[in-house]
Amino acid sequence: MTEKVLTPREIAFFFFPLVLNVQLMSISHTIINGALARLDDYVTALAGMSVALVVHLLIASPSYQNHTITIAMVRGRKSMISVLIFIGLIAVYVAAMLSLIAFTPLGDIVLIKILGTPELIAAEAKKALYVLAFLPFFTGIRGFCQGLIIRARRTSLVSLATGVRVAGLFAFLSIGFRFFSGAQLGAIALVGCVITETLVISWLAWKTHIPFPTGEAEKTTAQVLRYSFPLAYSSCLQQTIPLLISSIIGRLQDGALALAAFGVIRGFLFLLAGPMRNLQQAYLTLVKTADDNRTLFRFSFIFAIVLGLLVLLTAGPLNQAILGQLLGVEPDLRHYLRWALAACSIFPLFYGLTNLLRGWFAGADQTRQLGHSTLLKSSFLLILWWPLVTWQPPVSGIAIAIGLLLAAEILESCYLYYQRQHQPEKIRHAAPL
Repeated sequence: MTEKVLTPREIAFFFFPLVLNVQLMSISHTIINGALARLDDYVTALAGMSVALVVHLLIASPSYQNHTITIAMVRGRKSMISVLIFIGLIAVYVAAMLSLIAFTPLGDIVLIKILGTPELIAAEAKKALYVLAFLPFFTGIRGFCQGLIIRARRTSLVSLATGVRVAGLFAFLSIGFRFFSGAQLGAIALVGCVITETLVISWLAWKTHIPFPTGEAEKTTAQVLRYSFPLAYSSCLQQTIPLLISSIIGRLQDGALALAAFGVIRGFLFLLAGPMRNLQQAYLTLVKTADDNRTLFRFSFIFAIVLGLLVLLTAGPLNQAILGQLLGVEPDLRHYLRWALAACSIFPLFYGLTNLLRGWFAGADQTRQLGHSTLLKSSFLLILWWPLVTWQPPVSGIAIAIGLLLAAEILESCYLYYQRQHQPEKIRHAAPL
């Protein structure tokens, strides 16, 4: 019997709820910042929460691939238990590291000496980390259940659970105001709404029929761990890219202005192009044949072009409306970053291509290549760090930052494409091209 060919409509119904999910998660952090901004000592509260989240995002980054690992590895009860073992190990590691920073002198070393955080703000960040240390266990289960639901192609349920999270956030903030203050209030609200989301997504996953392939051998725990750990450290290395770029441009002559502009552009790209990372899950779930792959590639190409045009419009005719009126960016900063932002119009294209290729390697059980590709990006920036800082090129810092960001993404895309083309025939035919 001929297998049904994937259509753009099916891709859209699968993909866009995941896009909505990313936006809803972004909104929840904005709501927390809005609540903290209403406190008496709002500067310390916002700064403490910001530092705590930066630390948490870096340490917890190995768990960001939990849903991808679930999609790729779970084929029945045995492999499900193996994936849960991996998720549990990562959760224990993340919780232990966060607890060391929150409860031991290591926190002062990391926050004050390494990150250069003022003592008052570091103390506030540690209060938030007291609470955030419990988060990895719930986000781990959430990612697992999201993977099961995505595999069943019920992505609208993922957005539904995140919508409940946002609604619950208001309740946790209103109750938390009575008992907590400062950054710890934000942490309590965040953990509370994530627990709510986890309970909802777990119930939805329990009620959803998960299609497991018949006649396919399940992976052992050792095989799951060998598959998963390269994805985990790859995810961790990804978080070093903006840190390395910031450490370079912060040492240039216009360092302060460049860092501010880079923060604005990164935030805008995360909001606009961030959903392209869901192409990895789309590939793993939807692509069964070479025709499916071509359909998904065309879809991602058109979507990337649309996003690129939006970036160009924001850099040009809509600069004042979007960056000025909507985001409140000052005119001097808007004019400083506009050409760098215009150059970012190609970012969605290469970011989408990278995630499609990451989907292919994940589907072909070649996750080591994904770890290698991220290591290559980090090494590329490390090699350029000393020459750029020493030479002080006669161009703006934001131009250097965006040049490095685009070059790193293009480098990873080219590396993964080259490696895919040179895979053994047996592996190349195991996943659709």
